[in-house]
Amino acid sequence: MDYEQFKAPVYKLTHVDLDCYKERQMKRRIDALIQKHRLKGYEEFIEAITNDKNLFEEFMSYITINVSEFYRNPEQWRILESEILPNLIKNAKGKLKVWSAACSTGDEPYSLAMLIKDYLPTSEFSILATDLDLQIIEKAKVGVYGEKSLAGLPKKYKDKYFTKLGEKSYQISDEIKKCVTFQRHDLLKDVYPEPFDLILCRNVVIYFTDEAKNRIYTNFNKSLNKNGVLFVGSTEQIINYRELNYSSIKSFFYKKNSTEGLS
Repeated sequence: MDYEQFKAPVYKLTHVDLDCYKERQMKRRIDALIQKHRLKGYEEFIEAITNDKNLFEEFMSYITINVSEFYRNPEQWRILESEILPNLIKNAKGKLKVWSAACSTGDEPYSLAMLIKDYLPTSEFSILATDLDLQIIEKAKVGVYGEKSLAGLPKKYKDKYFTKLGEKSYQISDEIKKCVTFQRHDLLKDVYPEPFDLILCRNVVIYFTDEAKNRIYTNFNKSLNKNGVLFVGSTEQIINYRELNYSSIKSFFYKKNSTEGLS
């Protein structure tokens, strides 16, 4: 069984379409996992993940790229706080609605909750956090993190919203947990929720093909309110943003054009 033949049984088991991912990057990750478990090839690997729940869950984490941290790329968060968020709050019609897509272990939506709470009471904003991996969502709901995850987080938030559990682990407060609703969502095939004033999808689409990226960005555009903003990762500038009905307002921040865009 070669990699091309491997895609069909993977889709049957996981409903993840590997055709939407960049082949070289994804194949390298999967081959490393096969080697790690000393399996002979794709066919043996399919049999293993079919029968071993722990290996299946490890595989899902590999292909959904679960890497996250609080305030990842702090300078971009400072721009969000000082330039983007004030306008969104000013122009919001009712409750400010935010979506953290592909949220991984929850670092990003919890960072958002702490930031927004500096400006709005919890009754005036909502945060939806979604990910493909149910196991990761459950971990996010628990809200326990290591020191490395918190390295970029402003000290005021760490002191206010975290309790130290041991030498190197921290529990996020229930006050922040209650600000975030977690759900499973597949960016490649599920219906997109709406409408939102702000959508974050960072350091994820870099792994997708150009066709899949355009489809995701188009769907995000439809999920944004008029003049809503999409915040992407530090390696994910959207070159063809005009074609996708966005305006570039800052590096990594794209505003939905007020005119009706794509059909």
